[in-house]
Amino acid sequence: MKYKIRTESIQLIQLLKVVNISNSGGQAKLMVEDGEVKVNGEVDFRKRAKLFPGDKIEIFDQIIEIE
Repeated sequence: MKYKIRTESIQLIQLLKVVNISNSGGQAKLMVEDGEVKVNGEVDFRKRAKLFPGDKIEIFDQIIEIE
C-alpha cells in the first residue's frame, strides 16, 4: 500500500489511524509500544516518530510506503 502525505512528515501513530490499521490513537500507541511496527526494517518504539517520503512501515504483514 502507498500513502501520500501532504505535509513534510506524518507521525507514526497518525499514519496507523489514517490507513485504518488502528481504530484509535490509543490502540495505535499500544501497537507501537508492543513492538508490532517496523520502520525501514527496524522495530520502532517511538509513537511520535516522524515519517517522510521513502519510509517503509511494516505491520501485521502489511507494508505501507510513504510518498
